[in-house]
Amino acid sequence: MTKFKNTYKHFFKPFKNIFFLIFIVFAVWMFFFDSNSWFIHNELNNDIEALETEKEYYKKEIEKDKKEIKKLSNVEGLEKYGREKYHMKKKDEEIYLIEYEDSLVKQKEDE
Repeated sequence: MTKFKNTYKHFFKPFKNIFFLIFIVFAVWMFFFDSNSWFIHNELNNDIEALETEKEYYKKEIEKDKKEIKKLSNVEGLEKYGREKYHMKKKDEEIYLIEYEDSLVKQKEDE
């Protein structure tokens, strides 16, 4: 028993100090139970990263839409868009649509 006491005496010495015990309780409280705990901070950081990723996605989409609007701002671009997307035609024109099986599959995926 005395050998045990002598061997581990220096490990228990800090726990006899009241300030050290208060510090340990305070640290555990702040780390796990407080409203600003590490777990909440970690969750909020993950949310921030997800929102920043979403923000970058929407910025790219805005740039793509701006380019599309710029193309549609002139008559030629608008006519091209109408012909390709809605299969519009001028008078005295005939349009032949050739559809391949893989283009139909791709079209369904795009929708």
